[in-house]
Amino acid sequence: MRRRPRQATLLALLAALFCATLVAPPAASAAVGLRVSGTNITEANGTNFIFRGVSHAHVWYQDRLATSLAGIKSLGANSVRVVLSGGRWTPANNAADVANVVAQCKANKLICVLENHDTTGYGEQGGAVTLDAAVNYWLSVQSALTGQEDYVVVNIGNEPIGNNAVTPGWAQATSSAITRLRTAGFQHLLMVDAPNWGQDWSFTMRDNARTVFNADPQRNTVFSIHMYGVFDTASEINAYLDAFRTAQLPLVIGEFGHNHSDGNPDEDTIMAQAQTRGIGYIGWSWSGNSSDVGYLDMTNNFNASSLTSWGERIFNGANGIKSTSREATIFGGGGTDTTPPSIPSTPSVANITSTGATLTWSISTDTGGSGLAGYNVYRRQGTADTLIGQSTTNTITLTGLTPNTSYQVLVRARDGAGNLSGNSPVTTFTTTSGGGTDTTPPSTPGTPAASNVTTTSATLTWAASTDTGGSGLAGYNVYREGGALLGQSTTNSITLTGLTAGLVYRVYVRARDGAGNLSANSPTVTFTTTGGGTTGCTATATAQSQWGNGYVMQVVVTNNGTTTMSGWTVTATLPSGHTITGSWNANLTTGSGTLTARNVSYNGTVAAGQTASFGFQGGRPDNSTTLPSAFTCTAL
Repeated sequence: MRRRPRQATLLALLAALFCATLVAPPAASAAVGLRVSGTNITEANGTNFIFRGVSHAHVWYQDRLATSLAGIKSLGANSVRVVLSGGRWTPANNAADVANVVAQCKANKLICVLENHDTTGYGEQGGAVTLDAAVNYWLSVQSALTGQEDYVVVNIGNEPIGNNAVTPGWAQATSSAITRLRTAGFQHLLMVDAPNWGQDWSFTMRDNARTVFNADPQRNTVFSIHMYGVFDTASEINAYLDAFRTAQLPLVIGEFGHNHSDGNPDEDTIMAQAQTRGIGYIGWSWSGNSSDVGYLDMTNNFNASSLTSWGERIFNGANGIKSTSREATIFGGGGTDTTPPSIPSTPSVANITSTGATLTWSISTDTGGSGLAGYNVYRRQGTADTLIGQSTTNTITLTGLTPNTSYQVLVRARDGAGNLSGNSPVTTFTTTSGGGTDTTPPSTPGTPAASNVTTTSATLTWAASTDTGGSGLAGYNVYREGGALLGQSTTNSITLTGLTAGLVYRVYVRARDGAGNLSANSPTVTFTTTGGGTTGCTATATAQSQWGNGYVMQVVVTNNGTTTMSGWTVTATLPSGHTITGSWNANLTTGSGTLTARNVSYNGTVAAGQTASFGFQGGRPDNSTTLPSAFTCTAL
């Protein structure tokens, strides 16, 4: 986070938001000490370690180190993130001071995450330094860190790029920093922060994480996302965490708060999902924030016996540090986890072919302390359950199955201690008859025609598709615009039921064949169910930040009707010479001086009186002060 001591000025945090491509990396050299194992962090003995800690602003309060770390430990934390500087703030933290920090962390049985704050906001904030300069600092204190790999994580640079484009970009600069540290002999677990002041609303870290991870010859780098105003809804938080889980890359929530100037982060979801998924979190911050963000202090004047409301929440609240933290085993902690994870739900089956099928189930939770490690998938044959696959996520694609064969399958969750949950309910499916591998999708269905529209239903009919791939036409999937599946049919007609009265529906069809191939989308048909209450929405835009040739805007969409709206479209006037350089939580298009934003799949449904939000970053001619205007909203 961009913070300064109370004597300094806090820069307003710019907001905005948010899967990596799975590429098999080459073999990595063995890591030393704390290390990455799949999506988990483990100690040298293989025990999962899940960060439950807070940040301490050591560079500005160097006389508070001993009492702060003791207080943090007393409230149950297993880790602390310590703010250091190589000279942007003085006095700089030299090798002797860093050695003392590490000694104090070990004395208090805290895993020590050391971060260089000098990079904060590079490209946007005066005085910020590059990641290359941050590496120079780490090299200057290397003598204090060598041999401490079991206890220390090197967080290369805090929030290393602001919202402006820089050269080299985040991926290249981060990869280079990792390579330099490894070449210099650093064996530590490395932690790298996202750009966009740590919040990655441009998805730069998310989309380039695999490349950066592969740049580490030890494959021992964990990614750190900072969650403030960009992450103010459960859907945004889950979508970001899902992306790293799908990519099978390690992630920690390296900073977050309960409030911020750029929005109201959803700390309840952040903490609950971190616990459910076995992801580490580190809250900002122990004490000493400047007055404009003093609400982020967890204690009053560094006093562990005087917690603020934020301190009470993160230490003692639901999914808080006290109830979920487990001391690192290297300090003699960890205990023995004998509590199994919760039971997964009944697996659903999709994309059945002659030799494969995709299974999906609800995510299990683990409260024993070792963290959820993944799932085992079994085939049931009589009284025997045979393991046929494992996954670290709540989905798996089974391969190598036998054509035209019935399969009964179930799932069991497993935790870091090896405990297995009970069996999920069994699901049954039959593979197709085979005849080769069909990779040819059916032809595109015709435009659907809507008829017999009522308050809760409508009948759709379309021109039939054909299939030439060999597996045969199996049926059709009917979707609402945005990707929500409304129904399936084996013929070229369907009667949709359970619709909402008085709503606009935009619907399209995709054909599917016996191998699971899907056709392209048909043209869309639009119809409105009858009856229902009133609909309507408004769009309120706020300039979050402005500079000479750019700006960031946040738009809040409010449902002013009496019924739930299932989608929305916002239009605005885009001044001449303006361009959109990034956006989040909406699909944006521009043309003829108009900006159009449409909801994405997870924020289109808005109950009466509730809100959704999106944002974007714009560029404009030098010295211009104009902004997009005349925002209007249409409810769907």
